[in-house]
Amino acid sequence: MEATELLEIIARGEDGKHQFKANITNASGLAAEMVAFSNSGGGRIFIGVNDNGQIAGLSRADMGRLNQLVSNAASQSVYPPINPQTENVALFTDELVMVVSISDGISKPYMDNSGAIWVKSGADKRKVTSREEMQRIFQNTGLLHADEMPVDGLSMADVDLDYFKAFFLKAFGEDLYQQEAPFTTLLENMNLMKNGVLNLSGTLLFTRSPQFKLPAFVVKAVSYPGIDIHASVYRDSQDIAGRLEDVFNQTMSFLTRNLHHVQMGQSVNSQGELEIPLIALEELLVNALIHRDYFISSPVRVFVFDDRIEIISPGHLPNNLTLENIKTGNSNIRNPILASFATRILPYRGLGNGVRRALREYPYIEFNDDREGNQFIVTIRRISRNVNLLE
Repeated sequence: MEATELLEIIARGEDGKHQFKANITNASGLAAEMVAFSNSGGGRIFIGVNDNGQIAGLSRADMGRLNQLVSNAASQSVYPPINPQTENVALFTDELVMVVSISDGISKPYMDNSGAIWVKSGADKRKVTSREEMQRIFQNTGLLHADEMPVDGLSMADVDLDYFKAFFLKAFGEDLYQQEAPFTTLLENMNLMKNGVLNLSGTLLFTRSPQFKLPAFVVKAVSYPGIDIHASVYRDSQDIAGRLEDVFNQTMSFLTRNLHHVQMGQSVNSQGELEIPLIALEELLVNALIHRDYFISSPVRVFVFDDRIEIISPGHLPNNLTLENIKTGNSNIRNPILASFATRILPYRGLGNGVRRALREYPYIEFNDDREGNQFIVTIRRISRNVNLLE
């Protein structure tokens, strides 16, 4: 790193990627900073710089001691161990600053030697204490999935047998009541139940009223006049609950009844075509229901405005996925059990292809991976499908 680059970073002040330390003598304190960066996308620690950006400077003797301290902290006080890189930068005033670069960890969650999990919070760090946040960290590593979590108080007695029997016959071509294995064994083999308790997937897919135990996992749909949210004025509003298939079907009905049909060259007596292709709407809604973060207790929201539709899912893109990734077909399975059943219950046409297919059918779609708000927003522009407009 050049001295000019270092000074430019220091001039901007501390943030979520850059931490200033005048000096460090305590391995435990340094380990906590390293853990926070490893759990939060990586970053740099600048040793020899005061919190206010003033250069404190280090001696050559400091450099030797600090290099050893960094090495010891990273290998003995961070679990699992990490491999930070150090660089000694000489400023024009002959003062030295050590830059410690920590990569985004691939074995999260990282902990300090007391077992504490730290994450970055703005320019500072904080200890992870809530169960929900710990679950999300483990989810990001693939060690835990929300859709396999047990739902207390629900058992095989809560399964809608008629619905499940019809699903089983359609999916596997066999009669449920002719299976040799007991029903409980069958549910466990299908990853819908464990130790006699239904998990979230079994509850959302096959119980009569999932929202009795999971009231937050609904779709809140509102159609507004104009282009803004109104506090009390709306055209249509519906809280959509039920099994996942029912939620999907009712939400699609809400969308289709609140959108226009266009003539598209057909006769005056024809019904016309939906202004936004049905396949595009299906793909985006399925993604919202299957790939949302179920560790967040909030609904999927669907808003219809005069100029656009917004589908807002709890949880930003998982792990290292980016908007560019998903547009080219990359995917990361946040809820593998739900995804495995989606092809048999919903119009789900293949992992990783939903966004690409929706864009191919209707290119006027925008995506916002809102990491600060921990949500994913799909905006579908309502542009007339008049042939002349698209030529």
